[in-house]
Amino acid sequence: MRHTLEVAMLAARRAGTLILGFYQGDYDVRDKNLSEGARALRDAHYDPVTSADRAADDSLRNDLLQAFPDYGWLSEETVDDASRLAKETVWIVDPIDGTKEFLTGIPEFAVSIALVTGGVPVLGVIYNPARDELYAAIQGGGTFLNGKRVFCSETTQLQAATVIVSRSEDARGEIDPLREHLAEVCPVGSVAYKLAVVAAGAADLNVSVQAKNEWDVCAGDLLVREAGGRMVDLNGEVRRYNQLDPLIRGGLAAGNEVLADAAVALIGRVCR
Repeated sequence: MRHTLEVAMLAARRAGTLILGFYQGDYDVRDKNLSEGARALRDAHYDPVTSADRAADDSLRNDLLQAFPDYGWLSEETVDDASRLAKETVWIVDPIDGTKEFLTGIPEFAVSIALVTGGVPVLGVIYNPARDELYAAIQGGGTFLNGKRVFCSETTQLQAATVIVSRSEDARGEIDPLREHLAEVCPVGSVAYKLAVVAAGAADLNVSVQAKNEWDVCAGDLLVREAGGRMVDLNGEVRRYNQLDPLIRGGLAAGNEVLADAAVALIGRVCR
C-alpha cells in the first residue's frame, strides 16, 4: 500500500501542476446544467466544469490506471462505466473539487484521490496546489499533512467549535439556523479540502446540509477516520463507497466522534 500511496501522491502533484498552469489564466468554462439556463455562481444548480478539470482528469486517469490497470474508475469528469461495480478495488477521483473557488481565484480547491476496496476507503490523498498542501492517509497508518502526522480537534462542545461550511450553502442562507449554536462559522471552498482541514485539526467540524457525491468526500472521509474522527451522513451513517448511485443525499458532518454526532442531532432539530 505504501507504493500505491506514492503513486497517488505523485499523480496528485502532477495534476496540481497542470491546474496551476490554468489558475488565474486562460481556460474554457461551461455549466454542466446549461440547458436549464444561466445561473449565478452560488446557485445550487450551477455546476461548472473547466478545461483545467478535464486536463487534470486525463492526467490522473493516465497515471493511476497505467500503474493499476485492473482497478475500477469513478471520477466526476469521466463518463461513468458500470463495470466499476464488479471491481473489488476502485479509484474514486475528483480532479478539481472546488471549481467555483478555482474560477474566482480563491485558493481553496483540491485534487481528491481515494482508493476503495470492498466499499471501504483504504487510501486517500487530497492536494491543494495553490497552497502546496498535501494530505495523505492509508488505512491503519494515520493522516499526514506534508509528511507530518495530524489529528482531529479534541473540542467536544458545539458551543466552543469552529465549524467550516460550504461557501455556497452559507451564501444561500442554508447555514443560518446553526449559527447561534456554534462558536464560529467559517465558509471554505472545496468539501474535500474542508475534510482535510478538519482532519488536520485546523477546524473542529465540517457540516453540510446539501447532497454530495462520492468523489467529493471519499478521500476526505479516510483522512478524518485516520486522524481520529469520523464522517457521517445526516442519518448518522458511515458511507460504503462505489455504489451504483454515487450521490450522498442530505449532507454530512465530520470531526471527532462527539462533535460529529452532536452536529447531526443539531441539524435534525433546527434545519429539517
